Amino acid sequence: MRLTLAAALAACFAILPARAEVTLTVSCGAVGIEAALCREGAEAWARETGNRVEMVSTPAGSTERLALYQQLLAARSGDIDVLQLDVVWPGILGAHLLDLAPHVDRATLDAHFPAVVANNTVDGRLVAMPWFTNAGVLYYRRDLLEKHGHPVPATWEALAETAQAIMQAERAAGDARLWGFVFQGRAYEGLTVNALEWIASHDGGTIVDADGRITVNNPRAAAALTDAAAWVGTIAPPGVLNYAEEEARAVFQSGNAVFMRNWPYAWPLLNAPGSAVAGRVGVAALPRGIDGGRPVATLGGEQLGVPRYSRHPEAAVALVRHLASRAEQKRRAIAGGFNPTIRDLYDDAEVLAANPFFGTLRATFENAVARPSGVTGGRYNQVSAEVWNAVHAVLSGRSQAAPALLRLERNLTRIGRGGRW
Repeated sequence: MRLTLAAALAACFAILPARAEVTLTVSCGAVGIEAALCREGAEAWARETGNRVEMVSTPAGSTERLALYQQLLAARSGDIDVLQLDVVWPGILGAHLLDLAPHVDRATLDAHFPAVVANNTVDGRLVAMPWFTNAGVLYYRRDLLEKHGHPVPATWEALAETAQAIMQAERAAGDARLWGFVFQGRAYEGLTVNALEWIASHDGGTIVDADGRITVNNPRAAAALTDAAAWVGTIAPPGVLNYAEEEARAVFQSGNAVFMRNWPYAWPLLNAPGSAVAGRVGVAALPRGIDGGRPVATLGGEQLGVPRYSRHPEAAVALVRHLASRAEQKRRAIAGGFNPTIRDLYDDAEVLAANPFFGTLRATFENAVARPSGVTGGRYNQVSAEVWNAVHAVLSGRSQAAPALLRLERNLTRIGRGGRW
């Protein structure tokens, strides 16, 4: 029997190996543009590879999302193949994540900020790929500094003096709602972040060092917290003790603060149509604590990891490599203002056109200090809670800095079993 041409072609193609389709489940941003950009990147990879992706809905709050991850991983669940991880989670969840180092060449890894790679390396294993980074920055009212003849402050002391002077002058002229400085003062993770910036910039250590030694109980750390406590009710509103990121941004964006400590995400929001301060805001590195010291910003950002229990680990690793790639990080920076972890993107003309301040703050991201999550591992949440409660007690006037830090040292020693984390 003679085969028709169509049948012959079908027979030829039938002997070619078919590309197996894999469906990966991905947990990334829960809301807004973060979720949209993640979905777009994952779906682009799926189209290129012939696979499928399903986006998993997870809680928007970091505490609730971490609890979900811990529950799934403790059960060795394969329900999620790719996890978005907060910067402090590699140390907490690292034992449950694949080592990605064998799947990433050295040159690719070296292109990222070393501090982020170090943060994601737990017990010698690269448990997460850098995806986008964050570090604390100082926002300031450029118009008010120019009006009153003040430079951008280089030290915390200068910030307090400048904030006080401008606040008093503007209030005398009728702006009774203006405050000098807003930050994240609520008793939560954000206060640990702020406190680490104050303490480290005063050369007061990093709370727990890389060797597991508790370093927070020292005079420089006490001086940093004493100075911060003096801001509350003078240059900072009393309500700052209940501020997280969005509360601080709301005050600053409404035109009621001279300075604000926040993350880079606030920049496009401050300059959006309808913002009371659009076009009047500058961004700088956070102040240093002491003369001769250096500005210190706490490392933030998100990573991507693959659970050891993934049903499709090879495909999951390939998707992580795609999402963390230079092209994808550039797309996200331009479309959403997400700070790349790949260093040379801070010299990219298209990225800088979309985010003009990225270039001037490259050193901030290069030198950001990590919270002690890597060394404290699964007990980091306990460590951070002790820190933010101790610092909040100082800021609220319920304790002096020195006795608060002594109690904190004792509590951390108990949690860390004398340094054996």
